[in-house]
Amino acid sequence: MEALLIVDVQNDFCPGGALAVPEGDQIIDAVNRLAAQAPLVLATRDWHPPDHGSFVDRGGVWPVHCVRGTPGAQLHPGLGARIDAIIDKGQASGREGYSGFEDTSLERLLRERDVDTVHVVGLALDYCVKATALDARTAGFKVVVHAEATRAVDVEPGDGERAVAELRAAGVEVRPAPARPARDAR
Repeated sequence: MEALLIVDVQNDFCPGGALAVPEGDQIIDAVNRLAAQAPLVLATRDWHPPDHGSFVDRGGVWPVHCVRGTPGAQLHPGLGARIDAIIDKGQASGREGYSGFEDTSLERLLRERDVDTVHVVGLALDYCVKATALDARTAGFKVVVHAEATRAVDVEPGDGERAVAELRAAGVEVRPAPARPARDAR
């Protein structure tokens, strides 16, 4: 069976959020389209405690984001997809929690549903999407990342491209975004 895993499409990762991924909200239509075709749809959320170690004020590198129970931590309201389960991650103060598999029930849930192929979409390609896809691969799942339904934060220019190369090297299929029609130059 196949499952769609929507990674961290949350308000804080979209324009206007505390840690906005450039064009993060532009993946919503593609995510909804893929979800409409999937037999099982799961979503992860960064669900950090207020004292999470990744926050700048705690010595980390990221601004305060996705604090559990806040509006920024909620899934983006544009997600019209049916979501069968939400997996909260990043709840331990001392651990990054990038992967949806880290300290969660995600793998058990996938195995209980006899999932063998995981389609991964969401934010951000170069952090949580990559970590989740790599852990899914390590756990033995066939993994497909849909480029049209993810964006990179690109802290360093090229991080997104490097993430795609790393995913492919690990045996993850990365499906390119469909070609956009050329604009009429009239």
